[in-house]
Amino acid sequence: MKNNHSLPKLLFCLFLLVNSTAFAQQKKPNIIFILTDDQRWDALGYAGNDIIQTPEMDKLATEGVYFKNAFVTTPICAASRASILTGLYERTHGYTFGQTLNDSYASESYPLQMKKAGYHTGFFGKFGIKYPGFKSLFDEADDYDRDVKYADRRGYFYKTINGDSTHLTEYTAYQAQEFIKNAPEDQPFLLSLAFSAPHAHDPAKDQFFWTEAVDGLYQNVKIPGPVLGQKKYFDAQPDYVQNSESRTRWFWRYDTPDHYQQSMKGYYRMISEVDIQIGKIRALLEEKGLAENTVIIFMGDNGYFYGERQLAGKWLMYDNSLRVPMIIYDPRNPLHRDVADFALNIDIAPTILEFAGVSAPALWQGKSLASYVKGEDPAASRQEFIAEHLWKVNIIPASEGLRTPEWKYFRYQADLVHEELYNLKKDPLEKKNLAGKKKYADVLSEMRFRFEEKVAKLVGDKVD
Repeated sequence: MKNNHSLPKLLFCLFLLVNSTAFAQQKKPNIIFILTDDQRWDALGYAGNDIIQTPEMDKLATEGVYFKNAFVTTPICAASRASILTGLYERTHGYTFGQTLNDSYASESYPLQMKKAGYHTGFFGKFGIKYPGFKSLFDEADDYDRDVKYADRRGYFYKTINGDSTHLTEYTAYQAQEFIKNAPEDQPFLLSLAFSAPHAHDPAKDQFFWTEAVDGLYQNVKIPGPVLGQKKYFDAQPDYVQNSESRTRWFWRYDTPDHYQQSMKGYYRMISEVDIQIGKIRALLEEKGLAENTVIIFMGDNGYFYGERQLAGKWLMYDNSLRVPMIIYDPRNPLHRDVADFALNIDIAPTILEFAGVSAPALWQGKSLASYVKGEDPAASRQEFIAEHLWKVNIIPASEGLRTPEWKYFRYQADLVHEELYNLKKDPLEKKNLAGKKKYADVLSEMRFRFEEKVAKLVGDKVD
């Protein structure tokens, strides 16, 4: 009799174990990672910009964790996106334009780690990294960007939905919504979205393009001119910066007051359009009953010059290029915080994995930021980071440096004699270069030493 009763009990226990495991699997959060192209840190209402209209981004910041000192380690899309994908500095992964991402780093990337962990993964938009195995990284994937064969608005309007041409921002959001609607119900999902906006369409005379939905925004607004827009700040640059692509694109966008207003309003409209689409995605999550279990991470891929120092683009080591918006919203832990700790693009991959309960590869150099939503401070110990732009090309001088909360040091690789040093506590706009001042010789020497020491470590982490 005893044996006859033990079998049903055993089966019942197994039933409970299997179902509790399935329940736990279902309760893993969905994760959406949203990346914009060339949106700098203060192109956001929550950051104190009282002109730009970004209510959905602001809502994420108000409801979640806002990182007011978020930076990219490389201020150019290709290398920055490779750092996001791999959790590594450019100095280690070695990827930038004109190269192919090393398989050793791609095989450890966050989407593959999430696939192994049972997540259904998708990517839509600008991947920005040359890698032949792109589609193998995700369960569903579509890589596209502005079409540069069109030197006009068609560069942003060549995709169609149901036969009608549509702006790339709308198209990426449409794909996101279709992914969410059709995602397997027995798996959590990871959705990576990379909007092409607000990147200017470089071949076109009119650099910025948007839809009628935002056409009326900013029409009766005068946007203040750039800080440090006077010629003396341009004249202070070395000649290879004065003659670089940063100056060329200033003529494309900001060289007259009218041109500046046109470009800035276009740039803001494109960000507002992304904001509208974020609202639609969140509304769908609510409709599908997924909102309360979906973590949203938002950031920009690099900063952007608004004509400061009479320059445009990104690429350089000033904070204009390096500083970006970053927000983490976890509805399961609705704690609002404004965090002052350094948060970096290399932190995105380990953050995504921690939310999924997955251990990060030992090779990764970033820190998980996930526990900020629980009131912890996992990156508080970070007191410095490397900034670098290592692409060797004639029109953009390669540069490198080190940033701490108080000091910024950088130099150009082809001219190591020229160095720049700024006291960011006293000079946050980086106006007064102290590198040539005898009083600061010891600080300069220490920053140079710490930079070179850290570079040696990053190079030592490379995989052949």
